[in-house]
Amino acid sequence: MELHGISAIVTGGASGLGRATALRLVEQGAHVYVFDLQRAIDDAAAQEGITYLPVDVTDPESVKAGVDQAVNGGTGPLRVAINCAGIGTPGRILGKGGVHDFAKYTAVITVNLIGTFQVLALAAEAIAATEPVDEDGQRGVIINTASVAAFEGQVGQAAYASSKGGVVGLTLPAARDLASHGIRVNTIAPGIVDTPMMAGIDPEFRTTLEQSVPFPHRLATPDEYAELALDIIRHDYLNGQVTRMDGAIRMSPR
Repeated sequence: MELHGISAIVTGGASGLGRATALRLVEQGAHVYVFDLQRAIDDAAAQEGITYLPVDVTDPESVKAGVDQAVNGGTGPLRVAINCAGIGTPGRILGKGGVHDFAKYTAVITVNLIGTFQVLALAAEAIAATEPVDEDGQRGVIINTASVAAFEGQVGQAAYASSKGGVVGLTLPAARDLASHGIRVNTIAPGIVDTPMMAGIDPEFRTTLEQSVPFPHRLATPDEYAELALDIIRHDYLNGQVTRMDGAIRMSPR
């Protein structure tokens, strides 16, 4: 699908995977509406081709308002939505402090899974109202972000793995539901990515992480995620797929 002259939504786009993806979309001629929390937007650098919108993905009214702005912004039809927003609060089911904090578990599920679904559904509604772009009737593409934790959740990742497992499980039925509207749905499941969250880790531990990746022996980069997202958008026959981007790593229990 051609990206020049379209509008796109990227959640969590003020930093990390979302920021890299938003920049690559702009390079291809798209106008990107970044959905993120106000505090993240305040720290983000201004960029031509990006409109920052303070949107809470856990609030459907906030998401709907953001989608409406993307649709009515005069920057081209909405064709793409990429869900990168997420949190990963750790916690064991039974830890030294007792049972896993239920509120924290709910918060992770709400942001990572329910937030993803709300953006997917409301963006799909808007994309479905556009004219098809080709003879197959394609109107747009939605990409969600899972994690290898969906398949090999580690100790302390009960909430995170549950949420990302839900995103994986959502992929195929979403693709089937939206097929009649000409909207493809795919998911990327990254391994260990060198995002700002990794900046403060101990150098020795970082080396251990890098060596745990079969090949190449390094962390993935946000740009590699962004490039994969562009590949998915360009490849019109990719639909209903979960693609691991992990250097062949399979996570150990801890």
